[in-house]
Amino acid sequence: MTTDPINVTPTAAATPMNSNERLFAILCHISPFLSVPILLPLIIFLVKRQDREASAYHAAEVLNFHLTMLIATLVGGILTLILIGGLVLLTVAIMTIVCAIIGAIKASKNELCRYPLTIRLVHV
Repeated sequence: MTTDPINVTPTAAATPMNSNERLFAILCHISPFLSVPILLPLIIFLVKRQDREASAYHAAEVLNFHLTMLIATLVGGILTLILIGGLVLLTVAIMTIVCAIIGAIKASKNELCRYPLTIRLVHV
């Protein structure tokens, strides 16, 4: 019997986060509002991944999401030549804002957040 990897919660991420871990997780999720959507989660991921702390799982998820949105933005930029790229770019912007807010709220409640339509490139 195999388990669905989406429903598997890592042991470290299931344990309660202390205030520093929670702060790092929330900062990862709100990084687009701080104008560092890829850089901040990348730094937190590289620092915390060896400890396998919950903030590393949040950082990896946020980093995957923003890399996916970067790819979608590049595709949307190319598609502006055939006049549907604007819709793609608007969708990316709305998804980034909404998912960042939902992710920050879940991180503050000590819950894992799985972003939709995300290519999983970075793993803890």
